[in-house]
Amino acid sequence: MQLRPFSPADESSVIQLWSDCGLTRRWNDPVKDIARKLTVQPELFLVGEIDGAIVASGMFGFDGLRGWVHYLAVAPGRQGEALGRQLMREGERLLTAMGCPKINLQVRTGNERVIGFYRALGYEADDTVSLGKRLIPDD
Repeated sequence: MQLRPFSPADESSVIQLWSDCGLTRRWNDPVKDIARKLTVQPELFLVGEIDGAIVASGMFGFDGLRGWVHYLAVAPGRQGEALGRQLMREGERLLTAMGCPKINLQVRTGNERVIGFYRALGYEADDTVSLGKRLIPDD
């Protein structure tokens, strides 16, 4: 898999990938999420290609204290091929180069398969409660 920064021409393929992976929600407009990411550290929005097809994506970011991972996705037919591991390694490398001391991510409750994926990469559950407040509605 060839990793590279997201390009605007990738938008429809990436949104389809997210949809195929069950990452989209009506309250998070993927077009708006992509536009938002492109205003902050766009070089940390990565896609993975095999034979010209987008098969993986991940949005990484560093807020000065912690790194974050959003929209990590691997095409359902390509899961189990270590593509997600490769994408996470590259995201970790880029964040480490920026001086990022720790990465946080969120997984929806009950998604044990994905939690297992991250645990296999060395991620552990933090003793925290994730809270959120929508400031700008997408729907």
